[in-house]
Amino acid sequence: MKKIWTLFIAVVTLSFAALVWVGTEVYQTQPPIPETVKVLETMEVVYTKEDIQTGQNVWESIGGMEVGSIWGHGSYVAPDWTADWIHREAVFMLNAWAKEDFNLGYDDLRVEEKAALKARLVKDIKTNNFDVGSNELFISQKRHLAIQDNSRHYSKIFSEGHEQYAIQKGALTDVKKLEQLNAFLFWTSWAASTNRLGKDYTYTSNWPHEPLINNTITPDSQIWSGFSVVLLLLFIGILTYYYVRNHEKGEALTHPEKDPIKNLILVKSQKAVLKYFIIISILIGLQIVLGIITAHYTVEGQAFFGYDLSRILPYSITRTWHTQLAVFWIAATWLATGLFLAPLISGKEMKYQVLGINFIFLALLVIVLGSMLGEWLGVHQLLDLTTNFFFGHQGYEYMDLGRFWQIFLAIGLVLWVILVGRHVVHGIRKRDDSKNLLIILLVSVVAIGMFFFSGLMYGENSSLPVINYWRWWLVHLWVEGFFEVFATVIIAFIFLKMKILSAKTAGKASIASATIFLAGGIIGTLHHLYFSGTPVQAIALGATFSALEVVPLTLMGFEIRENWNLLKENQWIQRYKWPIYFFIAVAFWNMVGAGVFGFLINPPIALYYIQGLNTTSVHAHTALFGVYGLLGMGFIIVCLRFASKREWNDMKLKRAFWFLNIGLIAMVVLSLLPVGIIQAYTSITKGYSFARDAELLYSPTVQTLKWLRIVGDTIFSIGIFYFCWFTITETIHCIRKKFNK
Repeated sequence: MKKIWTLFIAVVTLSFAALVWVGTEVYQTQPPIPETVKVLETMEVVYTKEDIQTGQNVWESIGGMEVGSIWGHGSYVAPDWTADWIHREAVFMLNAWAKEDFNLGYDDLRVEEKAALKARLVKDIKTNNFDVGSNELFISQKRHLAIQDNSRHYSKIFSEGHEQYAIQKGALTDVKKLEQLNAFLFWTSWAASTNRLGKDYTYTSNWPHEPLINNTITPDSQIWSGFSVVLLLLFIGILTYYYVRNHEKGEALTHPEKDPIKNLILVKSQKAVLKYFIIISILIGLQIVLGIITAHYTVEGQAFFGYDLSRILPYSITRTWHTQLAVFWIAATWLATGLFLAPLISGKEMKYQVLGINFIFLALLVIVLGSMLGEWLGVHQLLDLTTNFFFGHQGYEYMDLGRFWQIFLAIGLVLWVILVGRHVVHGIRKRDDSKNLLIILLVSVVAIGMFFFSGLMYGENSSLPVINYWRWWLVHLWVEGFFEVFATVIIAFIFLKMKILSAKTAGKASIASATIFLAGGIIGTLHHLYFSGTPVQAIALGATFSALEVVPLTLMGFEIRENWNLLKENQWIQRYKWPIYFFIAVAFWNMVGAGVFGFLINPPIALYYIQGLNTTSVHAHTALFGVYGLLGMGFIIVCLRFASKREWNDMKLKRAFWFLNIGLIAMVVLSLLPVGIIQAYTSITKGYSFARDAELLYSPTVQTLKWLRIVGDTIFSIGIFYFCWFTITETIHCIRKKFNK
């Protein structure tokens, strides 16, 4: 065990050292925000630093990443504003020169004439005229005219609305704010189209693909993509060899003839956790309703079957709530599971445990409802920009809730760490065979509380590269990193209590699994940051280590087999049939959703063309729900199985299980993946802006595919209905039983 612990500590320490090192490079080499943007010929001031920074706050207040995307990060209905701005700016300048020189439009010119004008455009756009000494940026007169034309175009979109972009009328009407928003959009496009000082690629490593300005994939992205594939194959071979050689060497264990937990008597704190499952079920149902509305906006724009719903619930709000509620209910499920199992870990009831559980429960309700209200007020421009930052809409996907609600949630997580952690510490002090398993559990519990604070590491006026760096610390490390370690250990502990797994084997396997996962997972955070104004180190390390994230997922077939074999061991294990089924589904979606669809978009050469397309949505749905959602549901069923003494009618859970999985498959196969493939082809052959253009997204073929999503959504929603029906009725039964006593 000492060797395994040494390896675990070394992996975590070195990985965070690398991640922090790249972070310092992000701060030092990020695209500069000039004090002033001036026209070179006239010295006219176009924008100031305050305009750009305030424009970022304005963009955040209207929904930010929930209204189109910036640098490929955000929602899929409206354009990527960076790519769209660059393309429009390029087309304007080419047409203006063509009119001046040849009295024709650019498309009507001969090949050699087009080539001459394109060379002029590339020189104008790509040349970095930022003066480091004065911190001023100089642009040409022609580019200034293009900026003015773009500004009029985007001001009209956000003030008058745009049905195909699902932007409601009057989204932003303040003239000053519109000017500042345009300043921010210009800055994001400048960083993505102008070469870094002394380099032959842009601040975003030539993203987006835009042939008009010779924005093409860099050699670094190509080289490190190839290297990541080689490493993936190498380590799959090594891990498979290790698994086949060692997986049968666990401690032999005779499984009991009867269920060791069947006569478990719940303590007060465990009974207090039961109400969480009712609220979680309501949140799941609400999230699905909002998901249906959000998906429907992609085909009707402003309406919901003819009704102008966008006046009350614009797309930016429904998508915000849909993604945020997913994080809320999944996280709440795992936190509730920790609280429920805590007394089983320590073997005793702790003082004030019920009080703490009830406080977290009330805090959860306040945070969910308060943040949703604040986001609605912010998007409807009913809050000033600073108030919006603290109580409204921060504008960043999965981190939309205002800073006040973030802090409130952080306090709740600290309390959760204390409530669960003290039980784990008590269990460790027993110094029995489960010690190592409980130590890694304690590490994951503390990490869950600690790493949420990474979302508080940026301020109201922090730059976009800095915010994205810390945002992915939260989204990737908190959710995909230490929550996953927590889940692995919790499953091992459950099997330990069921005497299916020995304490020694559970501890060794959990530490080894955590080491393997975090070896790729920590530095693999950088694969989200390839083209976000970050240095090339993010591409090199992100590509290399995100490939390693996929390695353990390729062995999920073995886990599926082993879980399936559990059901054949003893008759009493059939009581846990459905939790095991859900864990089997988690392993399947881990392999397909996180593994296959994750690696589909992870290499730089792939993400360069398909970042922010529906291929990303495929990964998001199959990984977030397929892995973390189904895992959370499995945890709920386990807890209810421990709490309930009556025999279950399998009908609801059976239908829930199959409808959920079949619906998710149908959603992906019939709609999301085909649309993503069409977009990917367009991005590769024509340019990224065309893949996000309304002309493609509202073409007959794509519209048909988007309507086909209703098949998968309907099947999936039926599964949600049956799961929530089962959970609520069974929880109410357990609560009534508690009060009857």
